Amino acid sequence: MARSQGRILAAWWVGAMTAAAVAAGPQEQVTARFRVEEESLHRLYRELHQAPELSWREVETGKRFAAELRATGAEVTAGIATNGVVAVIRNGAGPVVLLRCDLDALPVKEETGLPFASTRRVPDAKGVETSVMHACGHDLHMTAAVGVARTLTTLSNLWQGTLVVIGQPAEEVGSGARGMLKDGLYRRFPKPDFALSLHCHAALPAGTVGVVEGYVLANVDSIDVRLRGVGGHGAYPEKTRDPVVLAAQSILALQTIRSREISALDAVVVTVGSVHGGSKHNIIPDDVALQLTVRSYKPEVREKAIESIRRIVRGQAVSAGIPEDRMPEVRVQDEFTPALYNDPTLTRRLSGVLKTWLSADRVRTVDPAMGGEDFSEYGRTTEKVPLFDLWVGAVPAGTDPANAPGLHSNRFAPELKPALETAVTALTAEVLELLPRGK
Repeated sequence: MARSQGRILAAWWVGAMTAAAVAAGPQEQVTARFRVEEESLHRLYRELHQAPELSWREVETGKRFAAELRATGAEVTAGIATNGVVAVIRNGAGPVVLLRCDLDALPVKEETGLPFASTRRVPDAKGVETSVMHACGHDLHMTAAVGVARTLTTLSNLWQGTLVVIGQPAEEVGSGARGMLKDGLYRRFPKPDFALSLHCHAALPAGTVGVVEGYVLANVDSIDVRLRGVGGHGAYPEKTRDPVVLAAQSILALQTIRSREISALDAVVVTVGSVHGGSKHNIIPDDVALQLTVRSYKPEVREKAIESIRRIVRGQAVSAGIPEDRMPEVRVQDEFTPALYNDPTLTRRLSGVLKTWLSADRVRTVDPAMGGEDFSEYGRTTEKVPLFDLWVGAVPAGTDPANAPGLHSNRFAPELKPALETAVTALTAEVLELLPRGK
């Protein structure tokens, strides 16, 4: 009798739990699933953090990311554009959503003091040994993407369509997205109707997210300028055409691009980050090399700034009496990163969903920034895929965001628990909005 009653009680308990699961809404189901995965995801984050790899060298990172996605039952293809990963999760007919995260780390020596801090040292592109650190949050991005994949494959009752999760190499050098697209991302795999991404924000509290409608991040151009003169003895400058003085004049003149050539309503930055010339106190060199970074949003502003750089350095050289055959050389590097633009309609749609899932006070409207991010490339193909990039707060509780270590700092470390839960919840909510279960 007691055994029979026990079986009846067990059957009642299972039935009650099943009924509760059915009754629970999508948000409650997602939260419950995250709690199941949370410890494992924290462990994955720590392991990724301890094993960073530089751009185009993300061999083990790519393998680990692929293995995590393969474990969800996804169709996984590795080795896209060297170390990139594409995982396709199909759940019936419906739209296609792409979720992108980045794999690479930075040549930075970690000083966070974390018990799982990176101590890795590897050769860089020039063969020089350097320290490596996930100083831009890509380890959290990967972990969040895995969390979303685990959640949605488990809760397939909540959505319908196709989710494509990609791990992209070489974001930090601005060429990984182009590499993925060139290697057939939109030809070999389902073409997305929408593309989503996330990035840690070093001035937002962990547990919050930031939203920008329109331009999020800037066009990024690297420009090399070689100013050529006629060298000679430092005691007899009248017999030379001094490229050091020409460099000084040019550097100051370049600042008039911002102040006098571009509308005050348009953003642009022209920074000379490196000046190299000469070898000895009393020798006027033949040339001086400048390295510039130029940031903008609008294509026409970018073009105007580059044209102005060419005109200004040439004008300064003419003024200095530089011979025609010694005019400055200006080279715009090929690895241009275009501005990231959040589709306004998609942004407004997903902002509303995020406010519902997270609460309005946790969804902040933030200003665009002059940093760069090659996620923009996924919206620049002929398909014109609408993009939405979400900022995820990383600043620990009790830390003044204004004084928190910034991205690329050797002390940058997101507060993992609230940041990761917020990232997984927010991204899952976005996907569920775009891939709803058919009626």
